Amino acid sequence: MTRIRPLANGIRTDHPVPGLPFVDDSHIPLDDGPEAIEAVGRNKAQGMWGRFDLERSTGGWRAFTTDPIRHSLAWAVRYHPDHGRTVLLVNNRNTSSLHSDWTGGPLLYRAGGYWWDGTTWYRPGQVWNPVSQDHERRKANAAVTVTAADTLDTRAQPANAHLEKIATFDPEAPAPDNWPDHLALWAHHHQRQALALPLNRCVVNLASPELSGDQLLGVPEMAQLAGISPSTLRGYISRNTADVPLPQATVGGRAQWSRPVAEDWVESRQRSADGIREAMSAGDRDKLSPGAAHIRDRFAEDFYGTLWGQPDTRKRWALRHRNPASVREVADLLAWSVAASLNHILPTGVLGSTIRHAVLDDFAYVMDLRDEDDLKKAAKEPYWWDLNLTPDVAKMLDWYIQHHPDSARWTIGDILREANARWGVPAHATGSALRNSLSMDGQMSKEDLNKYFELVIPRESTT
Repeated sequence: MTRIRPLANGIRTDHPVPGLPFVDDSHIPLDDGPEAIEAVGRNKAQGMWGRFDLERSTGGWRAFTTDPIRHSLAWAVRYHPDHGRTVLLVNNRNTSSLHSDWTGGPLLYRAGGYWWDGTTWYRPGQVWNPVSQDHERRKANAAVTVTAADTLDTRAQPANAHLEKIATFDPEAPAPDNWPDHLALWAHHHQRQALALPLNRCVVNLASPELSGDQLLGVPEMAQLAGISPSTLRGYISRNTADVPLPQATVGGRAQWSRPVAEDWVESRQRSADGIREAMSAGDRDKLSPGAAHIRDRFAEDFYGTLWGQPDTRKRWALRHRNPASVREVADLLAWSVAASLNHILPTGVLGSTIRHAVLDDFAYVMDLRDEDDLKKAAKEPYWWDLNLTPDVAKMLDWYIQHHPDSARWTIGDILREANARWGVPAHATGSALRNSLSMDGQMSKEDLNKYFELVIPRESTT
C-alpha cells in the first residue's frame, strides 16, 4: 500500500492522475531507458540521487531521479512494455518509498491506494499474509477502468490550461479547478509523441460501487468501526501513526474512506502484534497475557506467603528490623523463589523437545545443501565440518544449558542419537558442531563450555 501523494503528472505520462497539474518533463531522458534516468541524479551533487530496477517477473522497469533543477523534487517512472509508463513528480524524500511501492505487480495507484496490475484493480494492501510474505491482494468490487478516452470532455479548452515549468512549480498550490482543460492539454501533447499509447488505453481512474459517494465513511464512522474515538483516529492521522490508509476521497475538506478499505484496516489492527496482545489479555486487570497473568498470580501468592505467612519473616516488618541486611535477606528469599520456579515459567520438557527438533532441522538443511560431488566425497571419506546451527537456535541451546544443564544433557543425547541414525554422524562430530556453534553465538565462557561438553559427549572411540 502506498502512502505517497504525488505532486504533479509529467506531461509525457501515459496515465494521468486526476486532479494533478502537468509539469514539463522534457529535461528528463524518459525515452532513453532507466539507466539514463538514474544517471541524471546519481552521484551528481549533494542531495541528489537516482536509481533504477528491472521488473523481471512482470516486465518493464522502475526508476527515479532527483530533478536537476529543483533538488527538493524528483521524478518517478514506472514502465511496462504493454501498458506504457507512469511519470510522476514527487517530493524528493518520497522517491525511495514510491520506488519500493511499485515493486512487483502495481503499475499505478489511484483513489488513495487502489492499484492496477494491468488487468485487475485491487484495494490497498493492508492485511499481511505470512505465506506469501506480502499483503493480501483483495480485488475491488466490480471495478471498471476509466481511460482518458472516457474522461476527455469535448467542451474542454486546452487554451485555458497551462503546462507548468519545474523552476516555477509550486507544490503547495491548490489543485486546478479546471482539470478537464488540463487533461485536454495533456491529450494534445500526448498524441504528438511517437508511438503514443492510444487514449483508450491510458488509465485515468477506476470506478467501483464501493467508491461511490454514498458508500464512503468519514472519521466518525471509521472510528466506530475500529472501536476507537474519532479524536483518537484524528490523532493517528495527524501524527501519521497506526498505518491509517490514505482516504479514497476528500469531500469538503473531510477525509472519506471506502468501507472495504476501512474494514481491512480494522482487520490489520486486530491481526497486528498489539491487536493480538489486546485480544489475549482481555479481562486481565493489568492487561497481561494469560501465561503472564498466571505467573504474576503464582508469584503474588508465593511472595505473600513468604513475606507474611512465615512468622520469622513477618517480624522483619517491625521497625527495628528494617535495615539493609534484613531487606537483603528477604530479597534473596524472593529471588530464590523465582529461580526455583523456572520450570513453571518455561517447562523444560517441552523446551527440550523443541530445541532438539530445531537443531536437527538445522543439520538437515546443511545435509540437503550437499550436491552430488559432495555426496561422492563424503562416501569415500565422511566429513562433518559443515554441520552448524543458526544463531537463534545456538542461543536457545546455550540458554537451555545454562538454566537447565541436567535436562539439556538428555536433549543433547537425543540429538547425538538421531544425528547418528539419520546421517551416520559420530557423536564426537555432532558434539564438536554444537560446541563450535555455541562458542560463536552463545554466552557461556570457553571454560564452562568445554567442561560441560566433556561431561555430556561420549569419548571418541580409539578402537
